[in-house]
Amino acid sequence: MPPPASNPPSFSPRRRWKIGFDAVVRTILVLAVVVMVNYLGAQFFHRFYLSSQTRVELSSRTVSVLRSLTNHVTVTLYYDRQDDFYPDIVALLNEYRSINPKISVHPVDYVRDAGEAEKVKEKYRLDAATDKNLIIFDAGEGRCKIVNGDALTQFTLEELPAKNHDRRQLEFRRKPVAFRGEQNFTAMLLALETPHPLKAYFLQGHGEPSLSDSGNFGYLKFALVLAQNYIAVTNLELLGDNTIPMDCNLLIVAAPTTSLSPPELQKIEQYLAQGGRLFALFSFASVKQPTGLEPVLQRWGVNVAADFVKDLNNTVTGDDVVVRRFSQHPVVNPLTQLSLQMVRPRPVGRVDWPNPPAGAPQVDELAFSSPDSVLEGESAAPPRSYPLMVAVEQKSVAGVVNPRGNTRIIVVGDSIFLGNYYIEGGGNRDFLGYAANWLLERPALLQGIGPRPVTEFRLLMTQTQRREVRWLLLGALPGVVLLFGGLVWLVRRK
Repeated sequence: MPPPASNPPSFSPRRRWKIGFDAVVRTILVLAVVVMVNYLGAQFFHRFYLSSQTRVELSSRTVSVLRSLTNHVTVTLYYDRQDDFYPDIVALLNEYRSINPKISVHPVDYVRDAGEAEKVKEKYRLDAATDKNLIIFDAGEGRCKIVNGDALTQFTLEELPAKNHDRRQLEFRRKPVAFRGEQNFTAMLLALETPHPLKAYFLQGHGEPSLSDSGNFGYLKFALVLAQNYIAVTNLELLGDNTIPMDCNLLIVAAPTTSLSPPELQKIEQYLAQGGRLFALFSFASVKQPTGLEPVLQRWGVNVAADFVKDLNNTVTGDDVVVRRFSQHPVVNPLTQLSLQMVRPRPVGRVDWPNPPAGAPQVDELAFSSPDSVLEGESAAPPRSYPLMVAVEQKSVAGVVNPRGNTRIIVVGDSIFLGNYYIEGGGNRDFLGYAANWLLERPALLQGIGPRPVTEFRLLMTQTQRREVRWLLLGALPGVVLLFGGLVWLVRRK
């Protein structure tokens, strides 16, 4: 028998090269498709959320600030990753970064990453003992702002159920109720983008509240709100030769209890004639003691009545008035879903001139009490609605150039509602920001930023329920998996 013929090779060299070339081309095509998809996804994307609980909606004001940001900002998250609010801060910063890619986030866990933490401490000169949980905004060239993470969350005390029904041993816990991250972060970006803060001067010497007073009627929180809007506020006295400085962007006169002197009033009138901005707040305490500002404002078309409003159908304490009626104006447009809580507000309305003078300013009434309101001094009069605040704007006149711009004035019939206690009521805090930004002609900042409520989910279980869940997780579920695996093994064995 002849020997069997040898089997030919399965693949010739030519076929091997052809298969190899085909594999390389296919690989290149797949990589090209992956690169193209990633590029398109980075340039044209739409974000959606699987759960409403994870969604972080930024206010229109924050979006305006982010879109106007031109400089690169590095945000160093010097934070303990195990902190309860660390995920909220990261999610918020990711939203900022998605709108403006010039923002980059660099997390550093000072507990678990000692090397990186040491570099951050050295760069920003942090104290190892006290400087913890910080958010550092760095725009380069020495421009840096630091936010303390402990100040981002508002807490309240909640009583815990007494153990063994012993009411003598009360226990409380700090319950988070609001997260103010967006307020603080946007303020920091605004501060970094603006070379110098605008200046506001706070008139003193006539019984006005103090910007450093932390009591219920002090104005410490008033100053903090202005600082969040990047407005530096300084005390000012107009006695003697003192005048309103030329760098004054906003003059604040809040609830003087004694009359201003004629020279002081003359300086304020001159300031307004030059195009100054005035935020005037009256109080019921000056009803019987005129401040002297009333006739000055009347020449600008504003009438401040010598009485205060009561509204028993819209009150919380009996002395306050809950205001829900607003006109159409940039100062109060964002308040349509909110309310103001004012304390014995004086009526402040527009002067009805029979024949308005040429070049008269535009006066708009902003907020009103309900139709059930009465005046304290005219309680027998039929109830009606009263205006409580006005906005005045002097339009530019051809050929006339004011050194300070165009005059803008806001007059409010109450000052207590912006004190430390009442500023947290309703939309009082938001109104202050809107009023200041309208007076300073910053329309991009007229959309407010409110605190985000903190939602807690608590699962309450009895001892029996906990024991049943433990057996279910440790016994039943693993047992079902083992049983299913055993059945599969038996079937395959057969």
